[in-house]
Amino acid sequence: MQVIKAPPSGWPALVLNADFRPLSYYPLSTWPWQEVVKAVFLERVEVLAYYDHVVRSPSLELQLPSVISLRDFIDQDRPPAFTRFNVFLRDGFECQYCGSSEDLTFDHVVPRSRGGRTTWENITTACGPCNLRKGGRAPKEAGMAVHGRPFRPNVHQLQTMGRRFPPHFLHESWLDYLYWDVEIEA
Repeated sequence: MQVIKAPPSGWPALVLNADFRPLSYYPLSTWPWQEVVKAVFLERVEVLAYYDHVVRSPSLELQLPSVISLRDFIDQDRPPAFTRFNVFLRDGFECQYCGSSEDLTFDHVVPRSRGGRTTWENITTACGPCNLRKGGRAPKEAGMAVHGRPFRPNVHQLQTMGRRFPPHFLHESWLDYLYWDVEIEA
């Protein structure tokens, strides 16, 4: 991961909850500068840091925020949505049979043809070849083992997993609010 001094393309702002923690780590919660300016004028956010860049209108000049926090706390204890992305995140973007990170798909551990349901506890991440190899059989029948037992994660578990996938870059003004080991490059 690279720490950059120049603002990232598009001037996005890091968005923090009212408790100064990112709304999400993966993907990192950022908003485009236009949304940030709107939120500032609607008084929905507090500006914590700025870029060295100004936008102008005929009647106004505004320094672009680089880090903002929401004024109202968004509860993070709600159950996460069952989505393909969240299943992949829970499983570390790896096939739970062979460990590959290529050509990822869903797999029903108990096949649908045998009454398996599409739930957190029955869906796992599988690469295409492993999913085809397993087919409509149970993993044991296919001579395969599931490395991680599927489970329903909470938001905090997904946040922890998301921290394993830092973005390719971080702006230096974001560092005080994020918790990755980084090397600062000139």
